[in-house]
Parts: sequence; structure tokens; C-alpha cells
Amino acid sequence: MEKLITLKSVSFLDIFGSGDEYLKLIEKSLNVTIFSRGNKVKISGDKKNTLAAYDTILEMIEIISKTKYLSKNDIQKIIAIAQNEHSEESIDLSKVIVKGKNGDVKTKTIGQQNYIEKVRKNDIVFSIGPAGTGKTFIAVALAVNYLRQSRINKIILCRPAVETGESLGFLPGDLKEKIDPYLNPLYDSLRYLLPEKILTNYIENKLIEVAPLAYMRGRTLDNSFIILDEAQNATVAQMKMFLTRLGIGSKSVITGDLTQIDLKRKVDSGLLQAIKILKNLDGLGFATLNETDIVRHQLVTKIVKAYEKFEAR
Repeated sequence: MEKLITLKSVSFLDIFGSGDEYLKLIEKSLNVTIFSRGNKVKISGDKKNTLAAYDTILEMIEIISKTKYLSKNDIQKIIAIAQNEHSEESIDLSKVIVKGKNGDVKTKTIGQQNYIEKVRKNDIVFSIGPAGTGKTFIAVALAVNYLRQSRINKIILCRPAVETGESLGFLPGDLKEKIDPYLNPLYDSLRYLLPEKILTNYIENKLIEVAPLAYMRGRTLDNSFIILDEAQNATVAQMKMFLTRLGIGSKSVITGDLTQIDLKRKVDSGLLQAIKILKNLDGLGFATLNETDIVRHQLVTKIVKAYEKFEAR
């Protein structure tokens, strides 16, 4: 199949960069051939990839026309979205998860959309994947949406307080000052989604609670959206304790990265054990994300892949 584009308001150099860097990226990513003469650009390849390349270039033209700038990272994201739109398992990535103070929050990958569907269909979901895939942020965004819609009465966010090369006991300050650094990533997600005044009000009225995992012991949590973040660092006993807190009308999301276990012995990870024990349980879902779902800087994807290769050896 062939598609033709006529460049009007932008030049070939504007779109494809010095040394045709961006053109080569599109050709390699989508397995197409791109030929240009004058202001005409011809794309050749199979139907699915040609259409994806066509949409990619049109989106690049629109962005260049507005901002005068495109980065390699931008183009990789545009290609990923175009691939999805012309994939047999195409999904709607324009669906809004929640309206945040910085604009609508939407899914950016197929893996993220599948993750959301798992949460909607199950009362407990394990979200497993590397750094930068949106495991925590999506869970918090969904929780905020459920609270706004009055589908739950409370959001509870927790993390295990595990030392990563530094002893918690020797850190300065009282218990709150020692614990807060472990919980900051959860607060960061909330601050992105909610204006400070509303967030403060929710916390003061206990509609949102952020606490270390140990504080969950002995509680029954009804009509709540409960998130356990960094679950790879929960012990076997802590994981069992957390999973049995679920009350009537509640949902729970457990997020973790099995490549970043900070416990002294990896086999003591409650997340590892829970995956083995609960993988076939009805009403419980597993959402697996990978490097294709990373939405941070493009180097994060390369770093994750490099570590995977090294650890495989």
C-alpha cells in the first residue's frame, strides 16, 4: 500500500530532522519505506503500518505547525499511539480516567487501558510492571474518580516503609518526619490531580488517608478504594494482613515492581507469594505492564531493558 502527503506549511527538514533522524525512526519502528521529492512524501508498506506511518507524519506536521519543536521522545509516543489505532486490538486511548487540575488524565498505552478494565471488573487487582508505567498514578486517578462519583466514601493509600540502603532508625526527626519520605510519591499523584485546597480538605476530613502499611493492621475497610503501593517490599505476613482488610463495597489495587525488591531476601516478598497463591482466584485480576507502557523519559525504557538483559545473564 502507498500513501502520499504534500508538505505545505512545513519543510522536510522540520519534520524529519537533521540527517533524516526522525524519518529513519519511523521507518524502523513501523517497517515502512518513506521517499521524498520536493514537498511530496510517499509512504510504502503493508496497509496497517503504512496507515500508522501516515497518521504519525500528519500528527508531527500539526505539532510542528503549533510548537515549532519535536523531540525524539514525542515521536516515539506518536508512533505508539498510531500503531494502537491501526492494531487489531485497537482501543480508545482518548477515554478520560479523571479530570485533574492540570487537565484530563487519559490512558496512553494498551497496557494501561487493560489495567483500568481489570480494576473496573474486579474488586482486587495486582498491577505489576517496571518504573514509569503509571501503576500508581492510574490507581490514584481511578480512586479520585470513584470518590468524586460517590461510589466510595474514602481513599486509603499505603506503602511499606522499607529502608533502601539507609536505616530508618538513624534518619533525623520524629516518626512522621521519618515516614513521610516513603509516602511522598502518593502525595505527588494526589497533588497533580487535586487542587491543594481540596486535597487538604479531603485529608483533614479523612476522606483521603495516606499511611504506612503497618497502620492497616486490625482494620476493616468498607466502601473504600485501597491502594498498596510498592507492594514488592511488603512481607508475606503484611501482604496477607493487607488483603484481608477488604470490606463491603471496597476495591483494592496492589502495585509493584518485582525487579526492585528491597527486602533482605527476595523470597520474603509478599507480592511474589501472593501472585503464586492467588493467580487463579475469581474476582481478582492481574494487570501486567512492561517497557512498552513506560511513559517517562525515553531513557527510562532503555534503562529497564538494559537491566533486564543484564539480570537475564
